[in-house]
Amino acid sequence: MNTRRSIAIIAAALIASVSLGAAGASAAPPTATNATAVVHWNEVAANTLAAVPGPNGGAPPAYQINMAMTQGAVYDAVTAIGPKQYQPYVLKQRFGAKASIEAAVATAAYDVVHALVSTAPEIAPFPGRGGLLTTLDAQYAASVDAIAESSFKKQGIAAGHAAADAMLQARQGDGRFGPSQWVRDPRAGHWSPLLNAMGQEILDPTPWVGGVEPFLVESATQFRSAPPLALDSPEYAAELNEVQMIGRATGSSRTEAQTYVAQWWQWAPILAWNEVARQLIVANELSAADSARLLAMQNLSGADALITCWADKYYYDFWRPWNAIPRADEDGNGGTTAEPGWTALLTAPYPDHPSGHNCNDGAHAAVLRMFFGDVVAGGFHMTSTSAALPAGAQRVRTFDTFSQPLSELIDARIWAGLHFRYADVEGQRLGVNVAQYGAAHYFQSVGH
Repeated sequence: MNTRRSIAIIAAALIASVSLGAAGASAAPPTATNATAVVHWNEVAANTLAAVPGPNGGAPPAYQINMAMTQGAVYDAVTAIGPKQYQPYVLKQRFGAKASIEAAVATAAYDVVHALVSTAPEIAPFPGRGGLLTTLDAQYAASVDAIAESSFKKQGIAAGHAAADAMLQARQGDGRFGPSQWVRDPRAGHWSPLLNAMGQEILDPTPWVGGVEPFLVESATQFRSAPPLALDSPEYAAELNEVQMIGRATGSSRTEAQTYVAQWWQWAPILAWNEVARQLIVANELSAADSARLLAMQNLSGADALITCWADKYYYDFWRPWNAIPRADEDGNGGTTAEPGWTALLTAPYPDHPSGHNCNDGAHAAVLRMFFGDVVAGGFHMTSTSAALPAGAQRVRTFDTFSQPLSELIDARIWAGLHFRYADVEGQRLGVNVAQYGAAHYFQSVGH
């Protein structure tokens, strides 16, 4: 496997996605309505949904699905008001041309988030549910109370309710919290869970995600990633040897800077890329319609990337480096050497291929490039919430292009000992493919 060629292919695909999306974005007529409410309620939704316990829907794949539902409803609420600029997602109804977009945005986001938090199954203890809902209620009240009473406000609230109801209805019976997709297989090449200090298996908190109905793509297999490298191939040996040396917890060839980067990225991409979108919406003074469209495209593409990714993870069931390296004498490859007791810097409780982080990053970044290009004037920052970072470590970092974090992420997951390189490359490719399909088939400007 030629890694540089693979990364070049991903870059070319992302550039193609820029061309695909730019025409639709530039075709929209201007609107005087600013994006303040859209940005605010994206942040409220992201922070609220992130506080849900992992098994109850707060783990990154389920969290991304929840954000997709929220932003899809916000998009439909905004699109239903005023001159028709973009095709709706699920809501066909239209409202008064002067209906309050601010009221519509707040209501759509609030209704979906409230429904998701209040109905989340208590698979893990959720003592903070009541406080989370109380805070959400107060945030909604503050938003609608700030809007002057009028028929336009009432129309906006009605639009928000309609958009949320349409989304929640559309996602009934969509496979969320369904059966686990994992089938245990003890053979070489297959994933097996690590054990905690009590000797219990550490399992995926959301193993059902690959069975969820996608938002944009036709099925979770439409953009199936290429299979993992064959165990007896020289390419596999090279990738195992790479992560064996640099990804180990102790005695690694990593530099301090590489260790920092590996730890820095150990957080939900959903938080990262929604934060970036909010910055660029404000910096570029996007309208409410364009902002809602951007955030819907990002989050629905991100959700489908992770649904596809999780379907692939359990389809291939490929072992992680910490499974593979101690059992390298079983892989039939003369280029690998078993190392009993090998441990990674960081771990994750699901199979290796493809990389979930990179699937999600590839989709989000592809959409952002459609709107803003690769080089961002003034740059953008990301604020890591990683629990792996030591106290006092720098959490805020600035990037000038989307290429920088994407390139870094492929290496970061290897430096962490989390993935083989091919899983990272294929993850980004999958995310790009999903985002391109979504942009070509949904969110089109009227008349496109």
